[in-house]
Amino acid sequence: MLSKTAEYALRAVACLASEAERPVAAESLAEQTQVPRRYLHKVLQDLVQAEFVHSRSGPGGGYILSQSRDEISILDVVNAVAPLERIRHCPLGLPSHTSLCPLHKELDRAYAATEAAFARVTIGALLESNSDVIPLCDMSHLSVPLDTVK
Repeated sequence: MLSKTAEYALRAVACLASEAERPVAAESLAEQTQVPRRYLHKVLQDLVQAEFVHSRSGPGGGYILSQSRDEISILDVVNAVAPLERIRHCPLGLPSHTSLCPLHKELDRAYAATEAAFARVTIGALLESNSDVIPLCDMSHLSVPLDTVK
C-alpha cells in the first residue's frame, strides 16, 4: 500500500526523532535505516522541502527534525514524499461514470480510512510505545547490550 519512498521517509523521520536534538549525518542515517544512500538523499530533500527536516552542512552537520515529533503524523510524512492517491473520478475514464462505481467507491473509502488512521498517529507516539523494538530504525549499535549491564 505504501510506496518504498514513503517507507524510507518514515524510517528516516523515526530515526531523526529518536535523536531529537542532534543532527544525524546522512551516512549514519542510511546505515541505521537500511536505506540506500542515494535514495535516502532524494527522500531527505523532499522532507526538507516539506519543512519537516532541516539540513545543516559542515562539521557536526547533518539532518534534524524541524518540528516536534509530537506534531508530525505518519500521514504528514507520507504526504510529503508520496501522497496516497484518492479516487476522485472513474479510473477508466468512462463517460457514463459521472460518479464512482461501487467498486471504486469502496476502494476510496478504504483509502480515506487509511488516511484517517495515519493522521491519528504521530512519530512521537510511535517512539513512545511500550515495545522494546525501536520503530523503523536500527539503533542496536548505539546501546549497551542488556547482558553487559550489572
